Amino acid sequence: MTAPRPRTWVLLLAALFAVVQLAGVTGRDTPDTKNYLAYALSLSGGDKRSVAAETIDYVCASQASTARRAQSVHVLRFHRADPTVPVTETCREREWAQVAPRLAAGQTGGHTVPYLTERYMRIFEVRPGYPAFLVPFVTALGADWGLWTAGVVIAVAGGVLAFLILRTLAVPVPLALTGQALYYVLPCGSTAMRPMAEGLLMALTLAAVWGCALVLRTDRHGQPGRRRAGLVLVAGSLTALFTVKHSQALFLGLALAAAGALIAVRRRSAARDVLPLAAVGLAGALGTMVLARLLHYPSETDSLQDLLTGHFAQPDRPRPWPEFWQLEGNFWVEWLRRQAVQPLFLAALAAGAWGALRRGRAAGGFVVAAAATGVLTQAAHPDIAIWGDRLIVLAWLLPVLGLPLLLEPVVRGRVTVPAQGQGARVGAVG
Repeated sequence: MTAPRPRTWVLLLAALFAVVQLAGVTGRDTPDTKNYLAYALSLSGGDKRSVAAETIDYVCASQASTARRAQSVHVLRFHRADPTVPVTETCREREWAQVAPRLAAGQTGGHTVPYLTERYMRIFEVRPGYPAFLVPFVTALGADWGLWTAGVVIAVAGGVLAFLILRTLAVPVPLALTGQALYYVLPCGSTAMRPMAEGLLMALTLAAVWGCALVLRTDRHGQPGRRRAGLVLVAGSLTALFTVKHSQALFLGLALAAAGALIAVRRRSAARDVLPLAAVGLAGALGTMVLARLLHYPSETDSLQDLLTGHFAQPDRPRPWPEFWQLEGNFWVEWLRRQAVQPLFLAALAAGAWGALRRGRAAGGFVVAAAATGVLTQAAHPDIAIWGDRLIVLAWLLPVLGLPLLLEPVVRGRVTVPAQGQGARVGAVG
């Protein structure tokens, strides 16, 4: 009997993940969801009031679903009446109280629904990539199933990309599948399923890492493989990231440039392979800064004032930078204290970094660089109250890719890797 092909196992893992996600079709919204959903509905042709109505209906149905499930297991309230109707009505009153006066006052520009000031909504207006991705899903399936299906597609794609990266680095199939599974079961998977931009950010970041692995790959005859395709993939990922969240394009470009430069200095023999990647990363970072200025995107000062004024609910801070650095220091002290109480994340990062740098060779440096963008994103927004640690979620890519690399010496001696479809060794740049 012929053993299943690797692609069969990849599809089975993806299908299993999708089936499990049926446990929560609703109740996944976040504070950012209403902005992205409104943007997508506007792109699909809806007028401002109908877009506002559909967005508010989705948000309130989601909150009602969450409240109903929470009450069903509450030890004192499980026997009470279904809270769906009162929660929905209260939510609609609250949401319309925010939106209706602004619509009446003529705040109808752009694609988002005016929940807050135009200055704040501008932050989402310059992120068309994720809403544009959502358009076919919400148009064909409606808000509930459309956002859920889009989340499944994004999350599944991230897991498949993790598998492809590991196979390109010649990791045996069982461990490459382990990387795919880790992506689904760690916070990467649950975050990617949330209707917000982070899932697409992770997928595009993984696509860039795959491009790096392709550039650094050496085939069985010792010749560089797919160099041009890898460079195009990195450049394309950075371009797409600019449309989703331009700060991530900037951080990833800088991280790839720094990783390439450091590897070239440490391993002179690798310079020919890593410097083109560093150049693409630097070009992406510089292009992001120039294009953001030309398009008058919100600046770092706007982001800083947004952070320190509660989304511009208070007057601008006259001296924001000293306050920011004080908050930055306080944030990381408290963050490390909390991590020390439950050190799983730090332990996973350490193990992933060890595996990536010791077994991933030059490509491992780019894995670490990509994961470090999660730390950069969190450092740019030192707000301990931001929902679900979603800003630092990109750092989880380190254990997703690094742990299988760490386990490779143990497994390789026990597993016979099929010749067909075998990944190529990263040898020339090692």
